[in-house]
Amino acid sequence: MDRQIIDLFAGAGGLSLGAARAGFNVKAAVELDNHAIHTHIKNFPNSTHIQQDVSKLSGEDLLRLAGIKKGELDGLIGGPPCQGFSTIGKQQIDDNRNQLFNDFFRLVQEIEPNFFVAENVTGILNTKYDFIREEALSLVQDKYILLEPIKVKASEYGAPTIRTRIFFIGIHIKRFPKELKKTDFTPSNDLESINVSHALIGLPTLIQPLWLSEEQGWQLVDKTQFPKNRFFDRIINSIPNNIGNNKLIERYMEQDFVSGCQGTRHSKEVEERYANLQYGQQDKISKSVKLNPLGFCPTLRAGTGSDKGSYQAVRPIHYEQPRVITPREAARLQGFPDWFVFHETKWHSFRQIGNSVSPIVAEKILKVIFDAMNN
Repeated sequence: MDRQIIDLFAGAGGLSLGAARAGFNVKAAVELDNHAIHTHIKNFPNSTHIQQDVSKLSGEDLLRLAGIKKGELDGLIGGPPCQGFSTIGKQQIDDNRNQLFNDFFRLVQEIEPNFFVAENVTGILNTKYDFIREEALSLVQDKYILLEPIKVKASEYGAPTIRTRIFFIGIHIKRFPKELKKTDFTPSNDLESINVSHALIGLPTLIQPLWLSEEQGWQLVDKTQFPKNRFFDRIINSIPNNIGNNKLIERYMEQDFVSGCQGTRHSKEVEERYANLQYGQQDKISKSVKLNPLGFCPTLRAGTGSDKGSYQAVRPIHYEQPRVITPREAARLQGFPDWFVFHETKWHSFRQIGNSVSPIVAEKILKVIFDAMNN
């Protein structure tokens, strides 16, 4: 049975990929950012793409644009912008982006999908935002069983990062076939833990600082080093039907080239500082942290768009080389497969990766829902 979902605030598509791998058909994706939606188009060529402001969309508009009749949508998923709630931001209650959290639930109310999943930062549970959460959830509480918010640490679900997020999940009282509990989403105890050095196996480490263009970022990956485990199955394979750019997938699968290996130019002084850092130590000037090969990656940050000053995010330092990590290394650490492509520039690639839900986490969460619907 074709289980259709719409991904709001889709970004590059981490949540979309997890949904597709879980078995859902990503019927449509809504994303306002021009660079992000074009990345989503590259990786989800058969989805309908809607480049509009979610706050200005009605449920009727959304279904019409997606080509879905009311009552046919299985799930509405998405990660409303979190900058206003983030503990590293200013946490302003009046941040205009906070209203988009409410808009997600407004659309759930208007469309009535069989379930919804909304992802956000842990800061949203701060008591100062109680009224925002309560107002949003009040829109759907009459027709949905609302699970207690689930705190998800990516490293516990098989991803090599400690990125921790909150998932709000609701199932339609009348139309969802099986009751779900918060404990259904608990990670299994036998899941293999993936550290930084394990996650980066096979990627080139000697990155030239002048590899700056998109084409120069395509470099050979050594697949002979890849272990046979679930993580690397998700890095190489597990390509859902009608997902991905066929030409670029072939370049990876047949020729062993991977994208996103652009370099970063550092002065000799910076390289010396980075080389002298201990694992886990922060550089006092750049604020970059040196990765611990036997540990997990800290939460990757997105930086800001042009509307907020175009600030680049602080990037972790490679544990072997005196340089910050490449976009492809960041993608691995976030749990993205090697065949998944990002923007041609480093800045937008890092923004898209830092803003994304780990597809490994997304798949784990959404597979529980998919299986419940089909069994």
